[in-house]
Amino acid sequence: MFNRRQKHILLKFFSMFSVVRGYNILVIVLAQYLTSVYILAYDKTLKDILFDLNLLMLVLASAFTIAAGYIINNFYDSEKDLINRPNKSQLDRLISQNTKLSFYFVLNFSAVVMASYVSFGAVLFFVFYIFGIWFYSHKLKRLPFIGNLTSAILTILPFFAIFLYYKNFESVIFVHAVFLFLIVSMRELTKDLENLKGDLLLNYKTIPIVYGEKVSKIMLTILVSLTIVPVYLLLTNYDVGHMYLFFYLSVILLLFFLLLLWKSKTKVHYLILHNILKFIIVAGVFCIVLINVNVVLNRI
Repeated sequence: MFNRRQKHILLKFFSMFSVVRGYNILVIVLAQYLTSVYILAYDKTLKDILFDLNLLMLVLASAFTIAAGYIINNFYDSEKDLINRPNKSQLDRLISQNTKLSFYFVLNFSAVVMASYVSFGAVLFFVFYIFGIWFYSHKLKRLPFIGNLTSAILTILPFFAIFLYYKNFESVIFVHAVFLFLIVSMRELTKDLENLKGDLLLNYKTIPIVYGEKVSKIMLTILVSLTIVPVYLLLTNYDVGHMYLFFYLSVILLLFFLLLLWKSKTKVHYLILHNILKFIIVAGVFCIVLINVNVVLNRI
């Protein structure tokens, strides 16, 4: 059995893991490697990709920067999270604000050091990324439209670091990116609906607060409709292998999302909608392997 000190350390670990959203970071790391293997570096062997130290540094730099971003976001949103996510907030508060800020600077510094191993261009990319996350957390997230747009862009930027590294400019990659961007944009707007109470009390100027829930639902409906364009292009103009199953599933889930959206009135309803979008994103990561299920055997 754990003694009191061990329990305290374990709670601190889970608290920090909660603050940096460790589960999200693990998914992003996996997504970057799967994207490299199945989409961006299709002309390289599996061994070349997995043992590429430059790629590892970029993935780690992305993970550290994102973790630092969650910390600074948690720092600025501590009061709002106490209202919107009281249970999570209590766990997060086991780590002091000073400790969180110390981790924030250490993680960002480490990310820049890792990027410097790859190239000066990579350093500039991550310095810009770090500044963008801070500026979003400090100022932009309180603004309607701009905050949502910035958040969606910051979410997909780690994949562009890998994209720029491999210099793969095929159009199919941009179509995948547009699909992801639209889903992430929907998730951000749904989160605003979910967090309406805390945002209102702390004077956040989100789209649901400034324009109302009905306008937010109309915007979400438009975004769902727009996802049909990249899905159609990916299914008709490009070879996505068995990943077509994922896109069909996504369309079904998005139609269900729309039906539930217009009946939603409470935080619980919006949480369900948020989880549907989150499932689509996570499922999309694992379904990347369906592009070519034999790729691992063929490229060893």
